Amino acid sequence: MPPASTSTTDEGPLSPDQQEQLALANRRAKKVLGAAKVATFNGWSIGLFAAIGLLFAMFSFLLFDSFSFTTLVMGIGLAVVARNEFRGRDLLRSFSPHGPRLLGKNQLGFMGLLIVYCLWNIYGALTNPITEIEGMEALAEAAGDLVTSLTVAVYGVVIVVSVLIQGLNARYYFVRARLVEDYVRETPEWIVELQRSSSVL
Repeated sequence: MPPASTSTTDEGPLSPDQQEQLALANRRAKKVLGAAKVATFNGWSIGLFAAIGLLFAMFSFLLFDSFSFTTLVMGIGLAVVARNEFRGRDLLRSFSPHGPRLLGKNQLGFMGLLIVYCLWNIYGALTNPITEIEGMEALAEAAGDLVTSLTVAVYGVVIVVSVLIQGLNARYYFVRARLVEDYVRETPEWIVELQRSSSVL
């Protein structure tokens, strides 16, 4: 007696139409989730500088008995910024518009942190210039003016660069919030849930 025939196919659990919908959604999702890669890079980069700052503050205190409150605050601030980058990335990967909004606000906060740090150093250079070099009073005055000018110039450039880079990063993330909302609204719910539970993207 011949074996009973079956009506199953090798198409899998999804119909051809569903497979086409999923493929199209995956292509659209990559445009949205590209921001997650940016956030990952930012998070690790900023986290590295935070670790360097905190280690410098700790070893300065332990080895040289010199405590740098500014370096400590800056290290902690950078650590918070790095943590928020990873939080925003995870939210964005789950297609939550709160993710890119958090990332945008985080970049603005990062910009504010850098500006305050630069202004503090400019203030220090203007109020505490080099005034004494033993036996070289004229040289001390000239060196003090030069160091003050260079400090103001360098930190002024950092402020301008920060406004440009962090400002553009913030705008980039805020635009992605709208893209996420459009994507979730226009994509079948079953696809969004599948992508949220998948590690492929």
